[in-house]
Amino acid sequence: MENRKALIIVTNHSDFEHPEAEPTGLWLSEFTHFYDEFEAAGIPMEIASIKGGKIPLDNRGLKGIMLDKETKKRYEDSEFMSLLENTKSLSDIDAKEYDVLFFAGGHGAMWDFANNDKLNSLTRYMYENGKIISAVCHGVAALQNVKLSNGEYLIKGKRGTCFPYFDESLAGVKKYVPYNLQKTLKSRGMKYSKAFLPLSGHAVADGRLITGQNPNSTTKTAKKVLEVLKKL
Repeated sequence: MENRKALIIVTNHSDFEHPEAEPTGLWLSEFTHFYDEFEAAGIPMEIASIKGGKIPLDNRGLKGIMLDKETKKRYEDSEFMSLLENTKSLSDIDAKEYDVLFFAGGHGAMWDFANNDKLNSLTRYMYENGKIISAVCHGVAALQNVKLSNGEYLIKGKRGTCFPYFDESLAGVKKYVPYNLQKTLKSRGMKYSKAFLPLSGHAVADGRLITGQNPNSTTKTAKKVLEVLKKL
């Protein structure tokens, strides 16, 4: 695993664009759990976002049972949290430096990950050059509009997952989300699957495309990425 490097993309978007909704942003555990696995494997990481700068956090992920022990430890570590204070912007990224591209989730990703040409180009370049593309929960929104050089959607015919539309009701935000991500991915040709029980962990690897269903799937997703990375 020497000379490997991962790029983690996080959202800059901080609201549901609805007057009744609470602010949103990055779901912290989807960042920390991936980071934990890669740090343990000795793989360096860089953090970037569309615009760069400070990353907004979804407060719902920082309360009660949503804030697991490992993430709480990271959240209370000011040195670690400084990683999200001044992220690189996409314009500062050289795709050739990385072997893994990972999109962390949080509802904010449904906005700024979805239709960004630079992000789509970065994803296409890395996938077509033998790199691993991974995303979890709403971070999978980054994959919905990525087309390969042959004009086909990257996710067409590939197995994958994302946060299920049904679960948006459980999260209390179904009326605020801008679109049905699950439906969109399926319309692009993804062979979508999800766990039998809501909020259960579920991660899917299809070659170098690895996706996770929800925050509880992040560790599984990271482990699958590491398994594939060992084979490259």
